[in-house]
Order: sequence, then C-alpha cells, then structure tokens
Amino acid sequence: MICKICPRRCGAERTGEKGQGVCRMPAGIVAARAMLHQWEEPVLSGTNGAGCIFFSGCNLGCVFCQNGKISHENFGKMISPARLREMMEELIAQGAHCIDLVSPTQFTPWILEALEEPLSVPVVWNSGGYESVETLKTLEGKVQIYLPDLKYALERPAQELSKAADYFEVAAAAIDEMVRQVGPYQIGDDGLLKSGVIIRHLVLPGQIENTRRVIDYVSTHFPHGTVLFSLMSQYTPQSSATGTLARRLNHAEYRAAVEYLQSCGITDGFCQELSSAREEYTPIFDLGGV
Repeated sequence: MICKICPRRCGAERTGEKGQGVCRMPAGIVAARAMLHQWEEPVLSGTNGAGCIFFSGCNLGCVFCQNGKISHENFGKMISPARLREMMEELIAQGAHCIDLVSPTQFTPWILEALEEPLSVPVVWNSGGYESVETLKTLEGKVQIYLPDLKYALERPAQELSKAADYFEVAAAAIDEMVRQVGPYQIGDDGLLKSGVIIRHLVLPGQIENTRRVIDYVSTHFPHGTVLFSLMSQYTPQSSATGTLARRLNHAEYRAAVEYLQSCGITDGFCQELSSAREEYTPIFDLGGV
C-alpha cells in the first residue's frame, strides 16, 4: 500500500515485513506488549486495569518519548489481525475494563479487521493526537473512547520536539472529529467511562507557556461536560535529553500548571501527582502477551 494513513502522508510503499515511511513500520501490525495496566486514568483502569496493547513505531517521534524502545527503536513482533483479536479477548478474560490501543495510528487498516465484530468492553484509541480526519472517520462505530494527546498549542516546541510544526491545527481538527463521533463523555454507575474523549497534556520542563496555551484552548473551545482533560506530570528524562528536558518537572512548574487549569474553570478531568514521574510507571516491553 502507498501509505497516507497519518497527516505526514509520506507515501511510503508499505509492503512485506520491511519497515517503511516516517513510522518505519511494515505492512501489517507490530506490537510489543499486551497487559492489564493500572496507571491509566481511573475511569479507564478501574479496579482491574485497562487492557493495554502497545504498538511499535510512531508518526511523531517525540524526542522525549518514554516509550522510546518501541517508538524509536522499532522493537516489537509482527502479528496478524486475527492474533490481535485474540489478544483483545485474552485481556477481557483477564478482567480488562476496556481495550486500550496505544499508538495505533500507523496500523489503522489492520486494526479495523480485528474490530470487525464488537467487543464486550469499550475500545480506547490512545494516540499522540496527530491524526488524519479522513483516517479517523474509518473508525466511527468501532471506537467508543478516544484518548488523544494535545501536546502543543505553540508551533516552535511542536517543530523542535516532534518535527511537526502543524501539530496544533492537525490535532485540533482530529479531536473535533473524535468528539463528533462519540459525543459528550458518558460515565457509568460503576465509575468507568463508557464513551467520550479524554484529552491528555503532558507538562514539559521549561514549556509552561505551551501548557497555558493548551489549557486556554480546551477551556474555551469545549463546553462544560463535553470532554475530560487529563493534566500529566509524569515526564521522565531520557538518556539522550539535553537542556531543560534533561531534568524532571519541578514543583513550581507543575503547581503553576495546576493553578492555571483551575483558574480557567476546567473541572472535568484529572491531575496527576508529581510523584507519577517515576520509571516504574513505564511498562517493560518484552513481548509479554503478544
């Protein structure tokens, strides 16, 4: 296939098992881990955990990615859509409250094959937010919960850290499409999210102005009760990090972000504790469950 799945529209000829294009992935699915994950938002993890399936490759390649082994180094195993479906069912049998597809964008056509028949729990599309509206439309009716990042509202950090100067305009349009598909969020009597959109934003060291601009956008663009907002503190410096990214987020920065969030009136959502910035919150990618 000539790949135009994501906004990069790189036109790579994805055939066989050789990685191609910006995401460096072949035709078919590559996955690195399937597990019950307790550290997603409470409305996803519940008591048993979210059934997370971590895919390899990425269309962004953020320099600060804490899943670099799979997003940058391409670690993973090729699987068929039929095996992916089996993995989903196995996680549900283990008690997963949802099936959480992590960084799935580059495998959309093959994931759709696995989702041809409905699952007994909600499907979560957990992505970096850099999505094509055209591709998202193919997921309508197959995905009940969207979990996009809104990493940047400013062009400079988007270009410097993810080589995507157009990130904000692309992600904003993508999130609008997600909301159109699934509507205002719905939480069941059991406290679990049944459908809707959770927008995530990771606060980065030295980038508090970018965080403020993201919060400004969400607070003014979405009416109360439409989306959930998740402010995240779990930034963990990678070995190659330089400048402000070589250190952890400090208390003053995160406090400023939380106070700004509160001042803008966003009450639907979650704020991580600063203690979440620990390596043990990052899964071990060892092909477990794959």
